[in-house]
Amino acid sequence: MPFRYVWAAELDRMAGMTLHERFDNWDRTPFTSDSRQHVSVWRKL
Repeated sequence: MPFRYVWAAELDRMAGMTLHERFDNWDRTPFTSDSRQHVSVWRKL
């Protein structure tokens, strides 16, 4: 199955969704430009 890297900003533009929160990990560490992962929460518009 082919996969590709998706930038967090690409995910934010998903149709019908808006970013609500984003963290670096499940402990809610703030997401920064140095983060190598993310936990994002989107809401339906």
